[in-house]
Order: sequence, then structure tokens, then C-alpha cells
Amino acid sequence: MNFIQKNTSLFFLASLTLGLAPFFPEPHIIGKVQWLLGGAKGMAPMDWFDLILHGSPFVLLTISLVMKLKRD
Repeated sequence: MNFIQKNTSLFFLASLTLGLAPFFPEPHIIGKVQWLLGGAKGMAPMDWFDLILHGSPFVLLTISLVMKLKRD
């Protein structure tokens, strides 16, 4: 868990780049989350992998920030 606390800036950078890529016409993660909230009908395994790939930086950033706030 020490790794997660020390790399908040890395997770922030990853969230801005990998998490929001491609930037135009809309970030990929937004489309995947909308698809998921709409019932996830027709989502193939590749779509689930894509959701995990683009969503993991945000999850790690959130965990890192919560751990830093709890520590202080």
C-alpha cells in the first residue's frame, strides 16, 4: 500500500492521459460508463477490458487520495 500512497502524481497523470484517451469526440471512459449504465447490452469481453483499462487510473487515484487524507 505504500506504493499507492507514494505515486499519487503518477496516478493523476495516468488519469489525464490513459483514463481520458482519446480526447475527441469524447473520452472513451465516458462512453463505456454510459453504456454500462444503460444496461451493458452487447458488451463484448474486449469492451469490459477496455473499461477496466481506462478506469483503473481513476480507481488508483481515488484510493491514493483517500489513503493520503486518512493518514493526515
